[in-house]
Amino acid sequence: MTDNIPSLSITATISSGPDSIELLNSECFCLSLDTKALKQALESEIGQPGLFDLIQQRCPYLFATRPVFVSQANMARMEQVVHAIELVVALPAYRKEILGDSTHIASHNPGGAKGVFFGYDFHVTEGGFGLIEINTNAGGAMLNAVLARAHRACCPAIEKIVSAQNKSNVLEDEIVAMFRQEWSLSGHERALRSIAIVDENPTQQYLYPELLLFQQLFQRHGLGVVIADPCEFTLHKGVLKHGNMNIDLVYNRLTDFTLSEPASATLREAYLQNIIVLTPNPQSHALFADKRNLVLLSDPIRLQALGVPKATQDILLAAIPHTEIVLPENAERLWRKRRGLFFKPFAGFGGRAAYRGDKLTKRVWKEILTGGYIAQALVVPGSRVVSDHEPAQVLKFDLRNYTYDDKVQWVAARLYQGQTTNFRTLGGGFAPVYEGPIDPGEIICSTSSESDNEFFHIAGHSNIGCHEAVVQHETRLFLIEENTVKSLKHDSYLELVRGKSTAPEFAGRRFMLVDWYLRLACGQPEIVVNETCSWLVFDAEGRLDFNAAHEIDAETAPTETHCTQLKELVFGVIAVSNSK
Repeated sequence: MTDNIPSLSITATISSGPDSIELLNSECFCLSLDTKALKQALESEIGQPGLFDLIQQRCPYLFATRPVFVSQANMARMEQVVHAIELVVALPAYRKEILGDSTHIASHNPGGAKGVFFGYDFHVTEGGFGLIEINTNAGGAMLNAVLARAHRACCPAIEKIVSAQNKSNVLEDEIVAMFRQEWSLSGHERALRSIAIVDENPTQQYLYPELLLFQQLFQRHGLGVVIADPCEFTLHKGVLKHGNMNIDLVYNRLTDFTLSEPASATLREAYLQNIIVLTPNPQSHALFADKRNLVLLSDPIRLQALGVPKATQDILLAAIPHTEIVLPENAERLWRKRRGLFFKPFAGFGGRAAYRGDKLTKRVWKEILTGGYIAQALVVPGSRVVSDHEPAQVLKFDLRNYTYDDKVQWVAARLYQGQTTNFRTLGGGFAPVYEGPIDPGEIICSTSSESDNEFFHIAGHSNIGCHEAVVQHETRLFLIEENTVKSLKHDSYLELVRGKSTAPEFAGRRFMLVDWYLRLACGQPEIVVNETCSWLVFDAEGRLDFNAAHEIDAETAPTETHCTQLKELVFGVIAVSNSK
């Protein structure tokens, strides 16, 4: 992430039609992520000192550098689809059919709770539209509320759009009201007093920073809050307890959707005995998020049999790509047509074990044929140009509608490269979504190439022998310990961050992590575009200790000696000498 805005000078006449949206997503760089504003929003306004550094360390590609523009027509259409699905799910015939084929716990009455933070995910372009999936424990809402405060505009016309559509403060109030409503809908007359935010090994979760934001938000509104693993609870005299705290409501972030894992046993018992309000709950997952539901929702015969009104059928059939279960009897046909299909597991989440058909290998196909997969007609995602350098950096995006009780609360984009959404793409991550120009007019994107940041520009590299100056970028990571600087492979770093590997050689040690985002010319480093520094602390077994790193109160900036070593590693000794 960087504070500077790439240089661009274009003049475009913007209309309110589809072409204007495509133009904004391909050529407008008037909005960029302001890291100083982001840090202020996280640490000053939100009241979480050190959270910015934790995010930089834990999930450096969480926030995209650019926003996404969507037409008013497509924003309205997504809301229409959400409403249509909510109508179908409310039908007794639909609920009977779905719950009849689900696990026993899905039939348990959740006591009136609707389920918080549903996520309806769409692929939207000005030439295509499709609901890709529904999630019932969608993460990122709090992060997006913060992110909306940290994008800055250099153009008055764009600033007008941003100012008119920013409702981040309203969203936070709505979040608190939503949890209180879940409590009230469950038949409780007294006020909600405590919330447990539950996830497996929460401190190691990629979105752990968001859990901290939720905790702080709830505490600001007078609620007792704990972030906990499901195995940390006990039942005592009909009360769910975490230590000495009585728990009223559990905000469920688990991907154990049926609470069938041994660690979830206490929560499962508390839920089945109606001791707690659990939101979202196994029933909402069965009714909305199981991928097999898309088979029904894209089948006109089954919709008609359930008594779905014709107008609602039309909305769903136009928006939901045809979906079918992979079975032995259709396997040969689906393999032949795989290039136009996407394959997902029934209870998948986060893009795990999901495959584009044109990327399928015979080995993966055999795994799919063992059962538990749907095949969905491919819908092309949107695209956003995030850099004006040549060649332009173009990222895909999907649109997530956060909803509660049939109301769209917030729309965010996720920018990425690869088969599915991820948070491993430079320049990608969560991005604000703005409807296209409120009024037609002329938007002049004109930004300066000057920056408040000081970056190293290393002399001595020329493009001799390079017939075409191809501009590319890459990230290089380095560990600094006292006066020693060593390289760290990016893949190795990601494995450590995700808790999938350890580094015994670093056990009990701490390092400064330096992240250089480099511009390349003909495949060789030319300039350091951005520098990010944070702390890494390893425990006695060589695992990353994020809490210990979070508590370090020391400057994170390489010394002049460190900088010399970094330049030597990246640019070589000759280049460093020439730059002095």
